[in-house]
Amino acid sequence: MTQSALAAIYNYRAVDEMIGTSGQPSVAQLASIAAAGYQTVINLALHDDTRDSPLDEADAVRSLGMAYVHVPVRFAAPTEADLLAFFAAMEAHQQEKLWIHCAANVRVSAFLGLYRAIKQGWEPERAFELMAGLWQPNEVWSSFIVTMLERRPCAPTN
Repeated sequence: MTQSALAAIYNYRAVDEMIGTSGQPSVAQLASIAAAGYQTVINLALHDDTRDSPLDEADAVRSLGMAYVHVPVRFAAPTEADLLAFFAAMEAHQQEKLWIHCAANVRVSAFLGLYRAIKQGWEPERAFELMAGLWQPNEVWSSFIVTMLERRPCAPTN
């Protein structure tokens, strides 16, 4: 039942056994995320746009026993500071089962691809498979991804 509840979340993807991603979950869907054993929710959507996020998401997540990290990323203007804050959140919670979301799982897929390429040393094609299955980045995001990869060369793979 929990897996089908997760599948109902907009653009849900089970990335691996430790990471799930999606678009904006409802408060009720956050309960399904908690029931599935996720320990931390990382939100890349904006709180000042009620289309993106319920006003009580942080409280709802915490009331379900999960940690909550908010890294607000403006879709039209992602920044290196946003990416570094995401990297810090990923590293701070790397031993936990993570649910990462934004409004539609597009910011997440780009940031997770950059994390895997830059911090984990994945080949970019493999690192961005999730993104390729969800969307084709526009000029802003394509340029941002290329710039971040150029500024922070991929870690060598082992």
